[in-house]
Amino acid sequence: MRSIISLELLKNLQDRGLIFWMLILPILFTVLFISVFTTGTEGVAREQVILSIVPGYTVMFVFFITITMIANFIKDRELGMTARLASTPLPPYKYLLGKWIPYMYIVFIQIVVLFLFGKIVYDVPLEQPFFLLITSLLLTFTVTGIGLALSLLVKTNNMGIAITQVIALGGAVLSGLWMPIDMMPSFIQTFSKFLPQYWTHQAFQQGMEGSMELSELLLPNTVLLVYGILAFTIAILRYPTFLKMARG
Repeated sequence: MRSIISLELLKNLQDRGLIFWMLILPILFTVLFISVFTTGTEGVAREQVILSIVPGYTVMFVFFITITMIANFIKDRELGMTARLASTPLPPYKYLLGKWIPYMYIVFIQIVVLFLFGKIVYDVPLEQPFFLLITSLLLTFTVTGIGLALSLLVKTNNMGIAITQVIALGGAVLSGLWMPIDMMPSFIQTFSKFLPQYWTHQAFQQGMEGSMELSELLLPNTVLLVYGILAFTIAILRYPTFLKMARG
C-alpha cells in the first residue's frame, strides 16, 4: 500500500495541470470576485464579503480534485494496472486506501495554501485555528471520499467531468458559496442544509471570526463525516464491478 501512496503522490506532484486547478485558478477567482463585490464598500461590509468569499471559493474548488481522481482510476483500469494489482495478495480496501490517501494530502495542502493566501493578502482572521483544522481535515476526508466513489462509479472521463461540475458548481450555488444564503429563496435555504458545502462554509466562517462554540463544531463535522463514510462504503461495494471492467 505504501508503494501505491508514494507512486500516486509523485505522479500528481509532477502534474502541472493539477497545480493550476487546485491553486492558481481558485486564487484568480478569489481575487476577481473580491474586487468585484467589494467595489464601493468599506469597513465591516467589505470584511464580511471577504470573509464569505475566501472560505467559499476554497470549499468550491476542493471538489475539483475528483476530476483528477477519476482520470487516474480510469487510466489504471484501461492500462491493466488495476487487474495486475488485483492479482496480488493486496486486499481491495488497501488498494483503495493507497489510491485515496495521496489525494487527502493534496486537498489538505490546497486548503492551507488558500487560507494562507487569504490571511496574507486580505488579512482574513483565523481566530480559532483548532476548529479550522478539524473542519479542514474532515472536508479533506469527505471530498476525496466522494471522489473515490465517483472514480469507481463513472465509466468515462467526460461523465466524471460533468458530474464533478454539477457537484462543485451546483453545490456552490445552492450552499451560499457565491452569494449569502440569506438572499436565496426559502426552499433553497432548506435544501442547502443537506449539503456538505453549506455546513463547511458556515463552520469556516465562524472559525475564522472566532464565534464558534465547541458544541457548534459537532453538527457540521458530523455531516462531513457521514458523507465521507457513505462515500467510502459505496466505493468498497462498487469495487468488484469496477474490477470486472478492468483490462487484463
